Amino acid sequence: MDLDLGMLLVRLALGPMLVLHGANKVWGGGGLTGTAGWFESLGLRPGWLHARIAAGTEIVAGLLVTFGLGTGLAATAFVGLMTVAALTDHRGKGYFVFKGGWEYVVLVAIVAVALAVIGPGDWSLDAAFGLPLSGIGWGAVAAVGGVGAALGMLAMFRRPVPDES
Repeated sequence: MDLDLGMLLVRLALGPMLVLHGANKVWGGGGLTGTAGWFESLGLRPGWLHARIAAGTEIVAGLLVTFGLGTGLAATAFVGLMTVAALTDHRGKGYFVFKGGWEYVVLVAIVAVALAVIGPGDWSLDAAFGLPLSGIGWGAVAAVGGVGAALGMLAMFRRPVPDES
């Protein structure tokens, strides 16, 4: 029961946070248009497409983690999203998040991998449906698959804006 409560708390910390990040890309400040422009400034082209993919992936992966469904796959999405963020928006800004660094995104990715290894606990839809989507293998899938997907996406779609200084 202690582990189940602990994993529920981890899921309730990670999942809704990512759902809100995705929702903010759609309905926050500048909406999808503003998010697309921001992604273009990061070199993610076409920005309109990446804004929608990122927002959708964040909302779906966040909901899956919240409910403990498809945990290993959802953790893979978390790692991919955080890797892209680390290599684009947070790159070259040092470690600390209060200086724009990669501290936060690396922490989220590592906790997602740990969730994939440990599993969502018995208070989850994975447990209710008997889905074996956690363990050391799923941790490896989340880590390697997430980083690999991010690097592949960046190789195909990132076209950095030339430095005008």
